[in-house]
Amino acid sequence: MPPRTSRKLLPALGLAPFAAYVLLFLAVPTVLAIASGFFGQQGFTLARLSELASPTTLAAFWASVWVSALTALLGAVIGAVLCWALAALPEGGPLRRAVDSASSVLAQFGGVMLAFAFIATIGIQGVVTVFLRDRLGIDIFADGVWLYELPGLILPFLYFQIPLMVITFLPAVSALKPDWAEAVATLGGSSAAYWFRVGLPVLAPAFLGSLLLLFANAFSAYATAAALISQGAQIVPLQIRAALIGETGAGDTGSAGVLALGMIVVMTVVMLAYGRLMARAARWQR
Repeated sequence: MPPRTSRKLLPALGLAPFAAYVLLFLAVPTVLAIASGFFGQQGFTLARLSELASPTTLAAFWASVWVSALTALLGAVIGAVLCWALAALPEGGPLRRAVDSASSVLAQFGGVMLAFAFIATIGIQGVVTVFLRDRLGIDIFADGVWLYELPGLILPFLYFQIPLMVITFLPAVSALKPDWAEAVATLGGSSAAYWFRVGLPVLAPAFLGSLLLLFANAFSAYATAAALISQGAQIVPLQIRAALIGETGAGDTGSAGVLALGMIVVMTVVMLAYGRLMARAARWQR
């Protein structure tokens, strides 16, 4: 093999383990999940696609969309404010390093452990709940057990949405050059003019891209919702679980495959838009 050819193959060989991982644990399961929705006892069929238009499925998708959109919007706004405050600190300062490290950890803190933390803190017999009820006479569950229903997902989701926003949006805020503000001031512009004509337009692609990433993160979340909501299947991941398990122990893999197809379509559209926005944002971060 010529030396030039071998040099070209070395990077490809380095990516081979990652490509194998993606193939075995992402591509193959995705194809099998989708294929299960098109094959039944009679072979290939498109009849199950009609389940995507059923009232139950549409309600589950709507619930997933509004919970994901609400937590993404709140997480993006709160996280952007934190990024603006952090950008004013020295990049190598202890406070900024501590917040960066905490955000990296908390953005990955989810699933059953996060659900347990909220149940132990603000659950029906949680530490904060008992303190408020016994000492201050405030019953946060007077109107129902909201933590174990669909609205109860908002606070746990925000717990990892805000740190994720800090991680993804802080580089864009830090990339704002002081020279741009000085140039606007030299030309007689005010601080408001700088933000509306320079700062916000530059940050808009990164903010919208981060917002889409947060939406995708919440839309695909399963373990936290499954640990908190034990009854019912209000969102799509829980409906897929219900289809696979079944009340009588007999799962319906075809229905689960169709639901997975719907989720993949939504996630593909969101991530394609995210890629376009982040490509535009990267031009100002060089």
